[in-house]
Amino acid sequence: MSDAPKTSGMTRLRNYFLTGFIVCAPLAITAYIAWSFIGWVDSWVKPYIPARYNPDTYLPFPVPGFGLIVALILITLIGFLTANIVGRAIVGFGERLLGRMPLVRGIYGSLKQIFETVLSNKGDMFRQVGLVEYPRKGVWSLVFVASEKETEINQKLDQEGDPLIAVFMPCTPNPTTGFLMYVLKSDIVPLDMTIEDGAKLIVSAGLVAPEVKTKLVTLNGEPINGTLANPPLGSHPARKSRTASSRPNK
Repeated sequence: MSDAPKTSGMTRLRNYFLTGFIVCAPLAITAYIAWSFIGWVDSWVKPYIPARYNPDTYLPFPVPGFGLIVALILITLIGFLTANIVGRAIVGFGERLLGRMPLVRGIYGSLKQIFETVLSNKGDMFRQVGLVEYPRKGVWSLVFVASEKETEINQKLDQEGDPLIAVFMPCTPNPTTGFLMYVLKSDIVPLDMTIEDGAKLIVSAGLVAPEVKTKLVTLNGEPINGTLANPPLGSHPARKSRTASSRPNK
């Protein structure tokens, strides 16, 4: 009898600890990443700020985030200047100069294309999450489906109406690394989850699964917003009136 209250008390303490850990751990990790990023930007920007404009010169303690603010202002200013004719001419001259450097032009061109694709609204991002049977039959891997662009790979491996689609299969728990594969469209099982939900599933190694979206019940292609019955209301054929059905045929 005396062991039951002790066991119950230890179980409650354990549950309280786990609840507090679930609440505090994401906040602490997020704060650590944000603080580390601010410190990294400050270490790059602050050495180039003149001493008379740097508040650390006048204060007995460093001001965290001042370098980040200066960097954001400078990036925005560069974007504003690039939007006019003079800025575009300067950027074009710099790109032509980099284009003459054998090693640098490849690195710059690749990085520019990646950033334009990721950050620009005109870029074609991953548009869907799907499943591919990999690495063997009966085992399925999560992939991000890219756009169906005509490439040399499609031309060389034409499958007569079944196009090859570029898919990216990320690794767990780091979705920034993975494998680029070209898979037949018929071999991809499309999913309804969003790209964000797919990324969460990859990062959490399957622990954080998105909720299953129930399909909207429709009747003749129109959504049913009212009360549902079995069968749905309004789905049965119109009944004839009793008076009309009871009349004898002449």
